[in-house]
Amino acid sequence: MDVISIRTPGLGDATYLLTHRGQGLLVDPQRDVDRFMAAADVAGVRLRYVLETHLHNDYISGGQELSRRSGADLVLPAAAVPAYDHIPAFHGEEFSAGAITVRPLHTPGHTPEHTSYLVLLDGHPAALFTGGSLLVGSAGRPDLLGMERARQLALAQYRSVQRLAALPDDVGLYPTHGEGSFCTASSAGRTTSTIGAERRENPIFRYADAEAFVRGQLAGLVPYPKYYAHMGPANLFGAAPMPPLTVPELTPAQADALRPEAWVVDARPREAFAAGHIPGAMGIELADDFGVWAGWVLPFNSPLVLALAPEQDAEEALRQLGRIGFDQVRGVLRDMAGWQAAGLPLEQYETIDVDGFARAVESGAARQVLDVRAPGEWNEGHIEGSLHRYVPDLMTAIPAALDPAQPLYVGCASGYRATIAAGILQRAGYRPVVLERGGIPDVLERLPATQRA
Repeated sequence: MDVISIRTPGLGDATYLLTHRGQGLLVDPQRDVDRFMAAADVAGVRLRYVLETHLHNDYISGGQELSRRSGADLVLPAAAVPAYDHIPAFHGEEFSAGAITVRPLHTPGHTPEHTSYLVLLDGHPAALFTGGSLLVGSAGRPDLLGMERARQLALAQYRSVQRLAALPDDVGLYPTHGEGSFCTASSAGRTTSTIGAERRENPIFRYADAEAFVRGQLAGLVPYPKYYAHMGPANLFGAAPMPPLTVPELTPAQADALRPEAWVVDARPREAFAAGHIPGAMGIELADDFGVWAGWVLPFNSPLVLALAPEQDAEEALRQLGRIGFDQVRGVLRDMAGWQAAGLPLEQYETIDVDGFARAVESGAARQVLDVRAPGEWNEGHIEGSLHRYVPDLMTAIPAALDPAQPLYVGCASGYRATIAAGILQRAGYRPVVLERGGIPDVLERLPATQRA
């Protein structure tokens, strides 16, 4: 038996392909199913089952499409009751593929219907696919259906992880959510483990009782992307297959004509965005988590125009957007030089390095400092007198104390989120001075103690 992990770094998730003697099981596929079909072809296996652990909150599932294209049976938790054909996985009711037996285990907590899958090989427990239940060094967060249900789900999660911890030590642990996923209740570490290793090392097993576990789970929660609210319904009622990963290449005139109806998302390197971009554009640099940030700050599935540098991969941008249901990309503009040559408007903003930012703070030249990191990062240390607003929250409310007539110094931890903030602030009429490479922690190291909070 072999388990192949297929990572999606931007989401912090893994899909798993289990193979044995020409038979294959696939667990928790995203919407872009072509890569899973390719993995099965390379492994030389026939997909027998596609297993879903829960109705995912962080991406649109590819289960339906993968089942259709491969002929595999689609298995979902019995309590999910989705509006399309599937095999319901009832707790303890086993099914087989050759010498492989799959035993569903109802493990509510991350979601009410959540089901883990224990794989037995020749009758012996061998691998456990836990989705968002027991994770490596953590457990799935219980609040994605709202805080009013979080306590009840946290109690259910406690019972679920205790049930899983009773399995033999050598059973392999393969969670869907891992490092970088907003679906974890606290920081997750490695991507795979064993039951024995987690029982010894996972902090969730150090709580004295269920009440302590619940308090710990609810205390460590971080904000999660706004697009999550649309994923559960899409996966319940069935989403369309992944749209084509090609869109028209736009001329500057065509892109300009689309501006009244579409958001311009400038995914070029942050230096290029700062040097000159289309007025009103959102600067979200193309990286592993490009899609996550686009889904967090933009209205769900709004029409988009992408601005890319000539060497950037449009397919990667479209793939990330498609995974979370942003299907209305009208086209790609690569000719920003042509935009400028045509006399079309451009906006710019000032950037600054770590040393310059620190000098401006220490000298008093930086009269307004906005820290756009997450709340937990802010609480760990920030510049005395600075204001805080997490970058996604700027879309709904910019701190009233900020003066648009004065330069506004903006920083995060690396420059990525500060660039996103710059686009939002410029749309609202502010004059950002952006810490482009480096972050607030680097600035703090250069400031006297009196200017650190």
